[in-house]
Amino acid sequence: MFAGIYIHIPFCRSRCSYCDFATGMYESELATRYVEAIVSELGAWREVEEPSDVDTIYLGGGTPSLLTPPQVEQILKAVRDRFTVFEVAEVTIELNPGDGGENAASKQGKLQEFRGCGINRASFGAQTFDDRELKQLGRTHNSSDICLTFGQLRKAGFANINFDLIAGLPGQTMAGWKRNLDQALKLRPEHLSLYLLDVHEGTPLARQIKRGMRPVPDDDLAAEMYRVMIDEVVAAGYEHYEISNFCLPGFESRHNTKYWTGAPYYGFGCSAHSYDGRRKRWSNERDAAKYVEQINNERPPIVEHTVLDEKDVRAESIFLGLRLMRGLNLAEYRSRFGFELRDQYDADLMRLRDAGLIEIDHKLLKLTRRGALLSNEVMTAFV
Repeated sequence: MFAGIYIHIPFCRSRCSYCDFATGMYESELATRYVEAIVSELGAWREVEEPSDVDTIYLGGGTPSLLTPPQVEQILKAVRDRFTVFEVAEVTIELNPGDGGENAASKQGKLQEFRGCGINRASFGAQTFDDRELKQLGRTHNSSDICLTFGQLRKAGFANINFDLIAGLPGQTMAGWKRNLDQALKLRPEHLSLYLLDVHEGTPLARQIKRGMRPVPDDDLAAEMYRVMIDEVVAAGYEHYEISNFCLPGFESRHNTKYWTGAPYYGFGCSAHSYDGRRKRWSNERDAAKYVEQINNERPPIVEHTVLDEKDVRAESIFLGLRLMRGLNLAEYRSRFGFELRDQYDADLMRLRDAGLIEIDHKLLKLTRRGALLSNEVMTAFV
């Protein structure tokens, strides 16, 4: 089984109101030291004695495209020096449509340089095509930037593009959400990540809602938006292959699918998480400056190790596998763990089936459309 490599780049031009990721403001000096630290971490990495070969690399953040192409190339070279990377690996970079205030020509050149580094997939946070909503979210781009960036990526040779949209924003209407879907489908990217808003405690958005500055999101409306989303995107020829992800045939995110299928993945950079594909998980220091300091002092950046017991591994295989709309193969579960899933969770399975949240037969356990919407309720049965 091939592994994935995740590289966390924590820098942004501004902080979005809904974000709770490990990110901070871009500083060129810190970015230089940070890239050098990642290269050092990769060179010294010995967490797995015989690591799996690699067929996906994902530069996430934050906004990895704030790095210069030579810095990105430096990181990718360090990955290839440390791991055996499959020749036709999927290599993704996240970017922001409003990056840097560069003029169109310099931005186009930068994207072409990224493509020349071997990056063959791009993912960016469109979030909404409504300029008012973008401003309220603290985004640095407008709706025109989304279309411009998409066109520039195509011109740079990117034939595999994803962008994100968020449904259920405070004050968002069904008509507005349908306009977002229409705009997205006109561009026809290979992949769409379509999320319902999740308000995290401690974020500016959560504080704004609490103070009455923004309306409380309407859960019933968000549910209807999810239904409309599936209908319209599937009708346009996309496969609904994961709770929040859609793709044209053959364009599933190979990297993200590793998280849902229990494949190994190795994370580098601050706050990066790793899994050996069996029992062992570990994560790095969250703060970027502290991460760099630890690397420079030749101390491991890992701050947490977890060894899963058999019960944890079984539970994870269920609730991660259920995120994929194709469902969980019951024969594979039985072969892997030596148990019949029906015997272990019979009462819960019947309750969830009677509630219309799952479908189960002698081959597969999978979510219904309603179950996908209420997936958190389903997953708690297996924790």
